[in-house]
Amino acid sequence: IHRRQISDLLDQSIQISSQCFVITADNRFIILCGFWDKSFRVYSTDTGKLTQIVFGHWDVVTCLARSESYIGGDCYMLSGSRDATLLLWYWNGKACSIGESSFTMPRAILTGHDCEVTCASVCAELGLVISGCKEGPCLIHSMNGDLLRTLDAPEACVRPRLVQSSSEGHCVIYYDRGHFCVFSINGKLQGHMQVDDSIKAMQLSRDGQYLLMGGDGGVVSVWQLHNLKQLFTYPACDAGIRSMAMSHDQRCIITGMASGSIVLFYNDFNRWHHEYQTRY
Repeated sequence: IHRRQISDLLDQSIQISSQCFVITADNRFIILCGFWDKSFRVYSTDTGKLTQIVFGHWDVVTCLARSESYIGGDCYMLSGSRDATLLLWYWNGKACSIGESSFTMPRAILTGHDCEVTCASVCAELGLVISGCKEGPCLIHSMNGDLLRTLDAPEACVRPRLVQSSSEGHCVIYYDRGHFCVFSINGKLQGHMQVDDSIKAMQLSRDGQYLLMGGDGGVVSVWQLHNLKQLFTYPACDAGIRSMAMSHDQRCIITGMASGSIVLFYNDFNRWHHEYQTRY
């Protein structure tokens, strides 16, 4: 087996998506969920070696997310499960593990969903967790575990699939059948639109002004968040987009394709920022 191949078997009922993976800020570890034993696991990206197994849920873990990192690489990790709960964990950058001891406890247990959690996002700067479940609405919790509010979307928006939040207080949720909603962290619906593609990955720029998305159509598009105006579309790829990431300087968009290839796009948010400044 190639040293960078993870050979552990996932639960057969899990549909593998970008929600099942999280990379630490230093790119040294990959955290993966979807295992039959209800755990999620930490692997070294250099060797493919399993370094930690974390238990805590009563059913299969279905999604993972991490917060922005502090100095030293510490951050919060979030796991959502088929048991309808989310657990908030602390990643210790120095120890390169969840917690410091072999017996790991979650920092908080988040309840309120009544079916499988499908997507989640954690923003440590605002102290908030946003999550969606298979058949229900999206919820906002505090990082202490308190349920703060429900995000009421238009009737056509059912089954949340992807969620992104920014430290500027924006929350973007992608629902089935191409529906997008933008909420403020106070739960106010700020915008709604529908796209033709079945979206599989999205990213917010660091300042929360721009939204990138891609899906089965193989097209990466850039949108202005505050008015959901499409700014740019990159040339179509020959396969569907399954995952998306941005380099630290936001100059490079990296997409993982259904064909197994990786495609890089050059990006410059300043171009639209400048146009917007001169026009208004």
